[in-house]
Amino acid sequence: MNNAIQNTNNDQPILVLTANGKTGKRVAQRLENQGRKVRYGSRSAAIPFDWNLPETWGPVLEGVHCVYMVYIPDLAIPQALSAIQDLTHLAVQSGVQKLVLLSGRGEVEAQRCEQFVLNANVASTIVRASWFNQNFSEGEFLDMVLSGTIALPAGDIHEPFIDIDDIADVVVAALTEAGHDGKVYELTGPRLLTFAQAVESIAKASGRDLQYVPITSEQFTDALEDQHVPADFIWLLNYLFTQVLDGRNAHVTDGVQEALGRPARDFDLYAQNMAATGVWDVDSLVGN
Repeated sequence: MNNAIQNTNNDQPILVLTANGKTGKRVAQRLENQGRKVRYGSRSAAIPFDWNLPETWGPVLEGVHCVYMVYIPDLAIPQALSAIQDLTHLAVQSGVQKLVLLSGRGEVEAQRCEQFVLNANVASTIVRASWFNQNFSEGEFLDMVLSGTIALPAGDIHEPFIDIDDIADVVVAALTEAGHDGKVYELTGPRLLTFAQAVESIAKASGRDLQYVPITSEQFTDALEDQHVPADFIWLLNYLFTQVLDGRNAHVTDGVQEALGRPARDFDLYAQNMAATGVWDVDSLVGN
């Protein structure tokens, strides 16, 4: 679709879905720092939004100029495509002029969602990301890092981990600048790392004695079940480790450079910055 006029009217809000999530909170903060009016899309917001309650979608889209679309828990789950289709239709009907969709690399289901958004009657940009650096500091792997043992069914597969701050910068550019419509930005870090190498980087930066232990999918599932993790989330994690982390994404891209004109941040820099905050200190275990 041809480039749309970007949001130069700060009275028109930009809707950030999953605004309390890893990328959403960063995107919202950057937009507010630019003086943009942000509408937070979350169940606890002034105008509540819930992916599982379609009756909440209309009110939150009213008067919105652009939308950052993040589907939770992941575009890979079966109901994601219909939800993305329905929200996209409603957004167009509501007068939204730009959609930016967060997607994942190597996920066939996610790519179906991407194509629907790209083919809709609205300007759009796809931000297709690799595994997040921040999974180790504010996500699924943090407790493992704090325990000293990161046990995952990742073997020695290489992954070009991406810094969420790079994702947020690309999303904000796509929402507020011309020249990004119709683009699919595939975002990776600047180099490939195994999970063992990522853990080694965190250990060096934090001064912690950390160990990466490769385990089987069955062992991983058993551990999650012992922790009473919901069955649907166990399915998703197993899908990501067995279907997506199979080597298909073991290459870097220049998506950050293409979108922003600068290289992606390196994992070592992420590890150093996070270690400086104390997030991986053993004391962090208290109350965690």
